[in-house]
This record gives sequence, C-alpha cells and structure tokens, in this order.
Amino acid sequence: MLFFTQCFGAVLDLIHLRFQHYKAKRVFSAAGQLVCVVNPTHSLKYAPTRCAAAQASTEQGILPPCHHHEVVHDPQLVPCTCPLFSCPWEGHLEVVVSHLRQTHRINILQGAEIVFLATDMHLPAPTDWIIMHSCLGHQFLLVLRKQEKYEGHPQFFATMMLIGTPTQANNFTYRLELNRNQRRLKWEATPRSILECVDSVISDGDCLVLNTSLAQLFSDNGSLAIGIAITTSKVHSSEAEM
Repeated sequence: MLFFTQCFGAVLDLIHLRFQHYKAKRVFSAAGQLVCVVNPTHSLKYAPTRCAAAQASTEQGILPPCHHHEVVHDPQLVPCTCPLFSCPWEGHLEVVVSHLRQTHRINILQGAEIVFLATDMHLPAPTDWIIMHSCLGHQFLLVLRKQEKYEGHPQFFATMMLIGTPTQANNFTYRLELNRNQRRLKWEATPRSILECVDSVISDGDCLVLNTSLAQLFSDNGSLAIGIAITTSKVHSSEAEM
C-alpha cells in the first residue's frame, strides 16, 4: 500500500505538471513565446556563502587569518554561483554554465523572449525558482525567490544575472513583465554580473519585488508567469511601472 501510494502521488504530480505546461503553452502560443515551466526548490544554502562571509568580515574590520603555508588563490577563479547550495566548487568564468547544468541540474532555455512559469507559489519561504537563459550569444541566470525580509511577511524577488563580467553586463537590458486580468507590471533594468552575488542583489532590492497580495493578483492557480526579454543596450536605466 505504501508503494502504491508513493507511485500514485508521483503520477498525480506528473499529471499536474503536464496540465500546467499545456495550459501555459495554450495561453502564450498566440504570441509565439517559448514557455518554460519551473518547479520550486527549497534552498539548502544554510551555510554562509563565500561572498557573504567576505562581505561581513570586511564590514566588521576582520581580516581572514594568515597561514604561512596558504596556497595563493588564482584571482581568475570564481566560486560556484548557484544560489541554492553551499558548493565548494570554483573555476573559470567560462565553465560556470557547464557546472550549473551538470552538477546542479539547472535547465537552460534559448530564445530572445521566453515565459518563465513558476509553479506552486504558495510554498513557504525560503523557496527559489531558477533557470538559465541563453540569448544574444550570452547566458543569463534568472532567479525568482520567495523570502521573508521581515518575519511573517514573505516577498517575491526576481532578478536576471549575466554569467559574465560587470563590463559585459552593462551592454544588456532585461525586461520582466507580468500581464493578467487587464493588469500589467514591468521591470526593466541592466542585469548585474553573476560575480556580484544574487543574495546581495536581493538584499539591496535592485530587482522586481512583489508582496504576497500583488503576486496573487498576477498568479493563476498558484502559478506565476513572467515574460522575459533581453536586448542589447548601452543605456543604464531601471524602472517599475504599472
């Protein structure tokens, strides 16, 4: 009976996912947009990240201990940029995408304009929805996070990070758009470099921020559809309009 219950639950989850995917494709097919259904993941990153720890130590005036036999760190190596896990991996920027796909199983979608369909928005914080987006010869990381910035008041934070240097990031503009029930909400900004840490971007509020009531206004049966468009631009601007 236990085996049957587990299998039946898995089948129901699969049917639910297929139904959401079909529903999303039906809604956005008229616009010719590619839809990606993204399931939530509970963050397992309980240990402080290297960038967060370094930032805290700097703010407190604490320098890392010096060891006589410490190996000199290669400045060209970057730590793992996955916001879900405390991963000890480090490597060159050119192989970050391969690491994210192979080790952390983060999917990648191609196209200038796509629809990011986040499911199960009702799950408690902290929860993340993540996907990579390949466009204009570069790869971007889209992160949607449900997080309690204040106790008992969860919020949704959405941002786009370029898997590249800050100089390269300044050449692009990304747009996140929510559109439902004759209401439209847009956020347009220059993406931040993945080297700047997703956690810092969210903490600074330099992203699309939704409270729970606003997220419910644009969600449909617990799923939130976010239209994504990336263009090349030298103009640095960010705005939210409704």
